[in-house]
Amino acid sequence: MANMINPKSNPGEFPKPNMISVNGVELEVFEAGQQNVGKPIVLCHGFPEHAFSWRHQIPAFAASGYHVIVPNQRGYGNSSRPTEVKDYDIEHLTGDLVALLDHYGYKDAIFVGHDWGANVVWRLAQLHPERVNKVINLALPYQERGEKPWIEFMEDIFGGDFYFVHFNRQPGVADAILDKNTFRFLRNLFRKNVPPVPPEPGMLMINLAKAAKPLGEPIMSDSELAVFVSAFEASGFRGGINWYRNLDRNWHLLAEVNPIIQQPALMIYGDRDMIPKFERLAEFVPNVEVTSLDCGHWIQQELPEETNQAILKWLGQQNV
Repeated sequence: MANMINPKSNPGEFPKPNMISVNGVELEVFEAGQQNVGKPIVLCHGFPEHAFSWRHQIPAFAASGYHVIVPNQRGYGNSSRPTEVKDYDIEHLTGDLVALLDHYGYKDAIFVGHDWGANVVWRLAQLHPERVNKVINLALPYQERGEKPWIEFMEDIFGGDFYFVHFNRQPGVADAILDKNTFRFLRNLFRKNVPPVPPEPGMLMINLAKAAKPLGEPIMSDSELAVFVSAFEASGFRGGINWYRNLDRNWHLLAEVNPIIQQPALMIYGDRDMIPKFERLAEFVPNVEVTSLDCGHWIQQELPEETNQAILKWLGQQNV
């Protein structure tokens, strides 16, 4: 059983990165608990985030006996940013994580994902089930494949201004707006206690980039926000947005893949998040445990101690 004596975040100094060549790209990877050989836990960030999003979890998990591996995934931070949109499809994103395990000599690992990182972890468990020991996902539940490609489906339901659709139908527009308004966009986005549905949700990302005043309380200090701002001023947003531009491609790639995920899984929702809970989750993830925290979308940053407690308690119950 994992050592449960220190679930506190106590971020301290963030680890120094290593650049690791995997799967035809270089990933910027942060580590802690290297002495805990044989107990890997890989933390996968979402959009528009960074490995720094896990600053509260890294020391707590390392102190609890895990080798913590936190990549900036392709398109983010100092990791490679391929120019071709298709290089950000789900085969490439999951392939990066498999190759990262190979680099460390691990047969499998516990994978933790938030937001888009959760989507990658769900698909990793489908595409490479032998490499995933357990699944822990935050905010984004399993997405059922359905009968219609995802962007086409969302366009029918939400219209062309919905940001998922806009990213695909008007390539380059949102990228340029977000790049031009990096500080304002991230300052306005990383908030808590906002209304469940913001004004004009279809153009959410662009509206946030243009809004003069933020809505709700910040989830981080100015110095923490500066880490994100600096990273995206250097990398731009196109790499991350290209993940969205592969949703229909991913739909086709998953056509013949078993949709059922058998690994033990923990799903953590934020009760104030705009993303709805998936009531049929157990049909696709039969060994799932579901819990909710009183927060919005940025779960592990809004309630770091509670997030750490929930994850470490569950892992302890799994005898790892």
